[in-house]
Amino acid sequence: MTPDLGPDLGRRDLLLAAAAATVGAPLAAQTRRAPAGGGGGRKLGYAIVGLGNYGLNVIIPCFADCEHSRLVAVVSGDPAKAARVAAEHKLGPNAVYSYADYDRIRDNPDIDIVYVCLPNSMHAEYTIRAFRAGKHVLCEKPMAVSVRECEAMIAAGRAANRRLMIGYRCHFEPFNLEARRIVRAGEVGRVRYVRSEHGFVMRDPSVWRLKRALSGGGSLMDIGIYALQAARYMTGEEPVSVSAVERTDRSDPRFREVEDQIAWDMAFPSGAIAGCHSMYSANQNRVFLAGSEGRVELEPATRYDGNRMWTGKDGREKPVAPPSGPGRNQFAGQLDHMARCALSGAEPIVSGEEGLRDMRIIEAIYRSAREGRTVKLA
Repeated sequence: MTPDLGPDLGRRDLLLAAAAATVGAPLAAQTRRAPAGGGGGRKLGYAIVGLGNYGLNVIIPCFADCEHSRLVAVVSGDPAKAARVAAEHKLGPNAVYSYADYDRIRDNPDIDIVYVCLPNSMHAEYTIRAFRAGKHVLCEKPMAVSVRECEAMIAAGRAANRRLMIGYRCHFEPFNLEARRIVRAGEVGRVRYVRSEHGFVMRDPSVWRLKRALSGGGSLMDIGIYALQAARYMTGEEPVSVSAVERTDRSDPRFREVEDQIAWDMAFPSGAIAGCHSMYSANQNRVFLAGSEGRVELEPATRYDGNRMWTGKDGREKPVAPPSGPGRNQFAGQLDHMARCALSGAEPIVSGEEGLRDMRIIEAIYRSAREGRTVKLA
């Protein structure tokens, strides 16, 4: 997606400091009510913040498959685009917001949840401002660009008594769910090794993902988070150490600010290990798990559609049929899960704490690659 407005770094720092200071403070009057969203079976209203490709062409169409969610507002720095989208989806007269008047969402009772689909460095600011407006938040991954920002976002959500969910869509993707079920059921025996490789060819050197101020990093912060997540949810464990190496051609105009390839190993308490790789110069999308009694392989593993899966002893012996039936749209699944959590007060299965765990590991991976040593994790 293309950002409509660059982040105001000074304002963001003030917001982070204020959010961190609100832990344990009395709630503002406008956030003392029950969680946003009423009962009666109505669909909860989402405001999509950022009308780049992902928000506009991936997320918005999936509301058609939702049972508990609906689109009620859009936020963009492009007034013409926002007005066009609002008209196409027959949204109300108060459904269009700019980044400058974003805080007015507090006055719109139709907005229950804000979905932040902005460049990484803007996640913290627009999440915290949404909480201050009394809204729940679904924020795209990576959660933010630092552990400090993640902690401030969590603090702001707690202070506002609102739910924070991170857009880890693969927790709702049928093949990934089935792979996890197989492993948890012990069908592959004791988990010994996971291999998770994710990458694509980034061809346009002008995109925001290659600008460190907006992205916070390169392939690791983007496609690499899929590799990291898969290693964690396939093993069901948290790593105790990481060892990483980066390989980047700095003469390539695409990689003057961020990394291309980064590979890292993770050790787990059970003795299992994971080998992960992210890259911006080759296409790869694979998750492989080997256990003492069998294996599971997904390739492609985490695409929007077209994923495939096999099980076997030492090869791709048994294809797993595509899951059928309702509820198979991973995007609609995450939208509706957030809506149900907002209504019930339950914690999302991929909460802000999940995003914070990933960011702590990501910072350790970068540190390991920079210092050339294994980094222990608390």
